[in-house]
Amino acid sequence: MKELITTDGARLAYQDTGGEGVPLVMLHGWGQTQAMFRHQVEGLGLGRRVVTVDLRGHGKSGTPRHGHRIARLSRDVLELVDRLGLDRFDALGCSMGVSVWWSFIDQYGTGRIRRFVAVDQPAAVAAVPWMTEREQRDSGAIFDVSGLLYLGAALAGPEGDTVRADFVRGMFSGEPDPEVLAFVAEEIRSTPACAGVPLLFDHCAQDWRDVLPRIDVPTLVIGCEGSHVHPDSQRFVAERIPGARLHVFASDVASSHFPFLENPPAFNAVVEEFLAEEPVRGA
Repeated sequence: MKELITTDGARLAYQDTGGEGVPLVMLHGWGQTQAMFRHQVEGLGLGRRVVTVDLRGHGKSGTPRHGHRIARLSRDVLELVDRLGLDRFDALGCSMGVSVWWSFIDQYGTGRIRRFVAVDQPAAVAAVPWMTEREQRDSGAIFDVSGLLYLGAALAGPEGDTVRADFVRGMFSGEPDPEVLAFVAEEIRSTPACAGVPLLFDHCAQDWRDVLPRIDVPTLVIGCEGSHVHPDSQRFVAERIPGARLHVFASDVASSHFPFLENPPAFNAVVEEFLAEEPVRGA
């Protein structure tokens, strides 16, 4: 594990496998860690340089008293790829990691991104009152504002551990693999409420619908029928990004928010096929 100290003093733990070819930079979701990609570092790393990082407040990274918002996390990623000298790379995000990439694109553009993989992230998580019901459905909103406030207060309260465990369980449908469920629950414990709650609020308050049409690199959007994120929201994201393609895993392949953990061979095959494609002539 290597470390980077950001310009505002946060300590980030990251891994860099080295290797040739276009690097793949992968970002995890809220409360999760780079260990979530344990099957992808190896499965997608053959002949490819893979970079993963624990975002601030997560995993083995430090938890400063500041910066727990999506915009700062995307700045952290910029500083990481600058440190590693990555002028051109493929970007993959899962859940909130997608939002960090959307913020990166919004602020710094797509000039350094060759291909982009967005896994199971709604365009907007909170159903704010100024959205129509149709807009709320299309965006994939999971909470209304009062529900978001209640969740944040509960996570920060004395029953926070139980609330967090229930929150994780809600990301799986049916009867999940006990090992996978236990692994996710354990990883999410690494994020203390002092970092996780303000970050979750900031994350859920974002609306990325205006960014999607400005993504001008080949994009693959991945959803999962068994996830708490409705596949229709992923269809909406794919339709808004010019030329994007969509892959939705059927529930008999994976039935949660974590297809990369539930069925690594299927997930890796879909991503590998996309990343390995030759560029279109004249593109």
